[in-house]
Amino acid sequence: MIHKLKPKSEFNRNVLTLMTGTTIAQAIPIAISPILTRIYTPEDFGVFALYMSLASVLSVVATGRYELAIMLPQKDEDAVNIVALSVIIAFFVSFMALIIVFVFNAWITNLLGNAEISNWLYFIPITVLLTGIYQSLNYWSNRKKEYNRLATSRVIQSGATATTNLGLGFGGFGVSGLVFGGVVGQSLAISALATKIWKQDNEFINYINKNRMTVLMKKYIDFPKINMFHSFLNEGKNLIVNILLVKFYNSFILGQFYMVNKILLLPSSLIGGSISQVLFRVCSEKYNQKEDFSNSVLKVMIKLFLIALVPFFIIVIFGKEIFSFVLGENWESAGELASTYALYVLFHFVASPVSVVPLIVEKQKTAFYWNLFGNILYILSIVIGYALFDELSTVLFLLSIVMSIYFLFVFRWIYEISIWKKI
Repeated sequence: MIHKLKPKSEFNRNVLTLMTGTTIAQAIPIAISPILTRIYTPEDFGVFALYMSLASVLSVVATGRYELAIMLPQKDEDAVNIVALSVIIAFFVSFMALIIVFVFNAWITNLLGNAEISNWLYFIPITVLLTGIYQSLNYWSNRKKEYNRLATSRVIQSGATATTNLGLGFGGFGVSGLVFGGVVGQSLAISALATKIWKQDNEFINYINKNRMTVLMKKYIDFPKINMFHSFLNEGKNLIVNILLVKFYNSFILGQFYMVNKILLLPSSLIGGSISQVLFRVCSEKYNQKEDFSNSVLKVMIKLFLIALVPFFIIVIFGKEIFSFVLGENWESAGELASTYALYVLFHFVASPVSVVPLIVEKQKTAFYWNLFGNILYILSIVIGYALFDELSTVLFLLSIVMSIYFLFVFRWIYEISIWKKI
């Protein structure tokens, strides 16, 4: 009995550590949101949404998704080589992105449908590089169970981003305040992680060598071949949706939709993100020991659903009033959108943490097809909904219904593949 309780206690303790730091990190942007929405316009957030969606698409390929493989080797000596490999790839991808931006700036600007984005395209390679490095260091720290280190870096990133956002926002810098805030926050978070890693784990640097990186690159080739495209689809979907909203409506509406996603998906980062990282490590260990972990996965899904149920009903009933009161009169439309989008967010909140299960049991290819199908449904729901109803709130309601049904089938599949005898 004691043996069974210990992993559970460790799991809860690790989740609590991450959630404490993440809670503080997420509380900062929540606290300043009512200020940001009054010093930045919905149009500013619309342009920033385009910037971040494009940067996110490129960030997915920044490391070839090899950072996910950092958790898998039994030896730290192998894991550190994957860290080095991920960082090297990030530098290469960022350099190529810089060349593409210089050569095709006008074409990309026209594709995005917003002339104001042109100058900010040159900062995307920087964001891509910083994201790649941070993710690599993040997964190494997770592997080493350095949850205090992770929590601290998140607080630093959030605090620095918020400070820069506010300072430049009050200075009237517009979109630049949002862009530079992210760059400053990521840079300081990387510095914090790198400093801790250098002090505590520097002995592993001696194990980094080109030949071992090449061997591991081939061993975990499914991550760039399958999982990278899986994640690329997710971020690509967001970019396509943002472009569609600009073309169907305008930057003002995109800014409203961006704020809805930013606020409603915060719990996925706060609770789901912390649970996901710990679940990834715990289930990976059980899988390597040929143990069944389906019960852990099922319990996580049920708990997440129950946690999200009350906030879901509050947003559905009082979304318009909450958004307009907290964010200001310019954001009343965001509250209307939130009320009809909440059902999708509820199921997404449950799905996000358990999405690591296919990686653990090496079912990336099947997960890719599930994800492809889901993204097609998402985009088609917006296109067809716009053609039938035009009103975005109605379009999002249709999308929520369709995607909720889709998620139910995904949950069943994830549970089944987590059962050892079926793997």
